[in-house]
Amino acid sequence: MSGMDPTRIAGVMALDRLVHEPARLLILAVLANAKEVEFGFLERVSGLSKGNLSSHMSKLEAGGLIEVKKSFRGKRPLTELRITATGRKALADYRQSLAMVVQELPAPGTAAKRK
Repeated sequence: MSGMDPTRIAGVMALDRLVHEPARLLILAVLANAKEVEFGFLERVSGLSKGNLSSHMSKLEAGGLIEVKKSFRGKRPLTELRITATGRKALADYRQSLAMVVQELPAPGTAAKRK
């Protein structure tokens, strides 16, 4: 690398990886703007497959960032998700950390040139 100060970009490695993964970030962002969301709605807005969405939901649930409620609507299974207080805090902290990382990144074309 050029003469870039590594401490300026060290924050990238400190980002919460549970939140930082794009699919999980999308799930949290959707849930943060609703009281509860049905699995089918989240599947449609995210474009994720059922299996992929379920996998990411499991990781978020294990981390305490979301709650998953399974029930039935008539005879059909119904899965509803909601973000927890821990999830809201993790998302807010992530946004703040990401903003700080972006602020510390050098602007394109301003990095020192190699000689």
